[in-house]
Amino acid sequence: MPTTLHPGQLPPLLTIDASGLVAEIEAYLATLPAPAQSRAALPYVCPLGSTVQTWNTGFPPPTLTLLERIARRPAHPVPVTAADHLRLTSRYLHHHGWLQGAMWDTAGRVCLLGAQAAVLAHGYGTPTTVQNARWQVMEILHATGRPVTSPDEYNDQPTTRQADIHHLLDRAAARALRLGF
Repeated sequence: MPTTLHPGQLPPLLTIDASGLVAEIEAYLATLPAPAQSRAALPYVCPLGSTVQTWNTGFPPPTLTLLERIARRPAHPVPVTAADHLRLTSRYLHHHGWLQGAMWDTAGRVCLLGAQAAVLAHGYGTPTTVQNARWQVMEILHATGRPVTSPDEYNDQPTTRQADIHHLLDRAAARALRLGF
């Protein structure tokens, strides 16, 4: 149908008839299955797995200052509490593997003392921090009725499992945190 133009009115440049496109989209959508209404919302789980984290995640690595570089000294240790040291020790054991009867083996597994020494050697805490952490471990051992002279003796007992060591470290870390160590 031709359109009459009034004086001063411009003709339309383009007229779009989208009725055919709308009908085509509606026909396509009608072929799709209806969404399930009874689906419960579940948290997203990545099909690729989780990201592997290092044992010292969350703690900055020791960094050399200019003076330490000039003097060719090792970096100052990262200050950590006794509770942090015990958590890092547990992570180190989990990451590298646990061992009885020796401080470490060729596969990289370590005992409780070996893990504490490794955490210290990687620059987390001071010997005083390790000593405070070991005191907390001994307090938990004695409070739970385990008559041992050192955490290492408990580590090497044939009835001790890796889970026992992690549980011990967790309880000692909680005690150290509660007491402010």
